[in-house]
Amino acid sequence: MTSPVWHPYAHLLTQPVAPKVVGGEGPRFTLESGETLLDATCSWWCMIHGYSHPRLVNAIKAQADVLCHVMLGGLTHEPADRLARELVRITPAGLNHVFFSDSGSVGMEVAMKMAVQYHHLRGKPEKHRLLSLMKAYHGDTSGCMAVCDPEEGMHSLFSGYLPRHHFAPAPRAAYDAAPDEVARDLAALRNVLERHHLDIAALLMEPLLQAAGGLNMTSPLYLKGARELCDEYDVLLVFDEVATGFGRTGKLFAADHAGVTPDIMVLSKGLTGGYLGHAATLATDRVHDAFNGDTAQHAFMHGPTFMGNPLACRVALESLAVFEEENYLEKIADLNRVLCEELLDVRTLRHHPQVVDVRVLGATAVIEVTDAAHLGGVAAFAHRRGVWLRPFGRWLYTMPAYITPEADMRLITRTMKAWFLK
Repeated sequence: MTSPVWHPYAHLLTQPVAPKVVGGEGPRFTLESGETLLDATCSWWCMIHGYSHPRLVNAIKAQADVLCHVMLGGLTHEPADRLARELVRITPAGLNHVFFSDSGSVGMEVAMKMAVQYHHLRGKPEKHRLLSLMKAYHGDTSGCMAVCDPEEGMHSLFSGYLPRHHFAPAPRAAYDAAPDEVARDLAALRNVLERHHLDIAALLMEPLLQAAGGLNMTSPLYLKGARELCDEYDVLLVFDEVATGFGRTGKLFAADHAGVTPDIMVLSKGLTGGYLGHAATLATDRVHDAFNGDTAQHAFMHGPTFMGNPLACRVALESLAVFEEENYLEKIADLNRVLCEELLDVRTLRHHPQVVDVRVLGATAVIEVTDAAHLGGVAAFAHRRGVWLRPFGRWLYTMPAYITPEADMRLITRTMKAWFLK
């Protein structure tokens, strides 16, 4: 019998039958057939501790015995209070206020509304547009679709429905680029701000790693320059760290590479170790204090039903504890070493006629090809080797769980290489 589940990003006439997952442990999940697959994507980049981590599972069970949910409107509870304090502690200095929601997309919607209302409360209601970068992806909700890449992104069908915002060219300078290369990217950003800053409320960016827009990896100097430009033009800086947060780029947050504090930062995915949906939008005193006032417009009118869910907050606290106590940044450095050894030192792969580029940053690696057709069949090929790979567009990538052993990392990378070298 055909399942009534409507799968995401799927062409209904051509989608293969989805394998049924019945369990998982560590970096692998188990299928109904009994076979296990090494998850090279840690389930859309969120299962950073792998499957069935006993501390995370037990944290959920313990919290379920006490309180599964209560509205955060007019009430509070200890897991939410504790998680907010922990996030203030570990994020860049100055992000002192935490607004919870239930997904990364909603967290970004919160950030955008917050930025627009901030300027309105300061007497600048004309600053109601947003500035995003080409190659950006910020989510699939309506507000987020409007700030995703309008040309190569996946939402062009909805262009007539969405509000119009501004876009700057995607930065081209690589992570280790020289300052003069980054200066060209910043000049392009300045050009857009010079022309449109009077109606721009905020610059949104995925710092260092533009994830679903093509795994574009950029320079920390770009973040520093963007911070300076935003200050110059009275534009808030919003970091979408949904994908980059909690170690993915090699530091706890991508912002840490540049030593800058955005005005607003959005976290999700690894926030709970992937065990429950949750998000947090953090803001500085500057943003938060603008909402102090006695008019009706000073209230921030947003309130997801499941914001601050006690189960999600409790497992997020345990995830943070495991990350710190087990020195995950060292684990990520080890993963990065293997990714670099396996993928960056392979001349044959770099000179393959189908390959445009090979990039590695932190615990992320991607092989970009000239045409998406070159990756047709790669998922089935990897499956036969015991690996779950799910490419998108022209990008074959891995974002593994941080607990993935070295031998398994080499299985992932060698499977990726084997597709081109077969």
